[in-house]
Amino acid sequence: MHVVVLGAGYAGVTLARKLEDSLPQEADLTIVDEAEDHLVQHEVHRVIRRPSITDAIEVPLESLFDRAEVVTARVESIDTDANEVALDTGETLTYDYGALCLGAETAFYDLPGVEDHGLPLKSVADAEAIRERALDLFDSDEPASVVVGGAGLSGVQVAGELAALADEEGASDRIEITILEQLDSVAPAFPDAFQDAVADELTARDIEIHTETAVTEATDSTVATRHEATGETDELDADLFVWTGGIAGPEAMAGDRPVVRRDLRLTKSTFALGDTARVVDADGEAVPASASAAIRAARPAAENIAKLVAWQLAGSEGFEPELTPFRFNVPGWIVSVGDGAVAQVGPEVVTGSAAKALKASVGAGYLSSIRAVQKATELVGEEIEA
Repeated sequence: MHVVVLGAGYAGVTLARKLEDSLPQEADLTIVDEAEDHLVQHEVHRVIRRPSITDAIEVPLESLFDRAEVVTARVESIDTDANEVALDTGETLTYDYGALCLGAETAFYDLPGVEDHGLPLKSVADAEAIRERALDLFDSDEPASVVVGGAGLSGVQVAGELAALADEEGASDRIEITILEQLDSVAPAFPDAFQDAVADELTARDIEIHTETAVTEATDSTVATRHEATGETDELDADLFVWTGGIAGPEAMAGDRPVVRRDLRLTKSTFALGDTARVVDADGEAVPASASAAIRAARPAAENIAKLVAWQLAGSEGFEPELTPFRFNVPGWIVSVGDGAVAQVGPEVVTGSAAKALKASVGAGYLSSIRAVQKATELVGEEIEA
């Protein structure tokens, strides 16, 4: 009996660790990822201003598991009918039960010039590229314009880091930062009070906010836009253009993000969770693509896979076991904005030092949960310094 977890992001790592404890000993467990390290993705924006944080947010995969075999390879394709996975090494893995946790790629929507000129933020290398370009501008003594496309949490955090970096470099008086959002508010998927507080934090850092504004084209020095309500077009100077405007499925799934529902099952033997899938939970609610959702989905996914493996090893007698439904309940949301942060816990929204402390505790708590305690300590130190 072979269980394969594809991807070692939040969903994959959390799922594989839970499966180590819950799978029958007769079952083999494999986790596959193209990187040797697990990346704490929600902190990668910090690399733009604090490259030293990289050490705290990259954790060697081999250190996280006792039982799972770690395979370092890129997933090229997945045949969920045949339960086969083709790797870039030429090897084909077969599984009895599999979990697709490959995360998502940046979506460029075939907008002219956006992929060519918009820098994404999905990796440490992406953050380093943004930092390098920003420092070139900030150190030039010339006025410059920065445009961030997309005002979800990732875009908000990028804009905040760039504003803080400009301030540290003594360039804030000649650097104009604009954040664009196609919908009618920043952080559009989140509660109104949270949105308002995020907008206030951006404005306090002289970041110009353009909502209901869609990017239509980009060149090496401009970003063209269209106002969604009026149809009015505009062209913004963009010496640096960062694109965080959406996500698509992984290349191994041809960019698709399939819908899975309460049991997180894509087929009888394949599960999908995290950003790889569009998840609808047991209450019929669409689950936002986020680290917290990926981590929380791993628990019922692990329970369900373990139940099915045990049932099959016992001879598959009787009915298939009842599977645990996934209900997404999260106590709140948090986002950093440069040196500050916004947190919502229940109905209450907090900013300032309290929100910043919460942000540090969330990252450290996650790292501790995957037994990267030293990394957790390092991250707290970096967050306090930020």
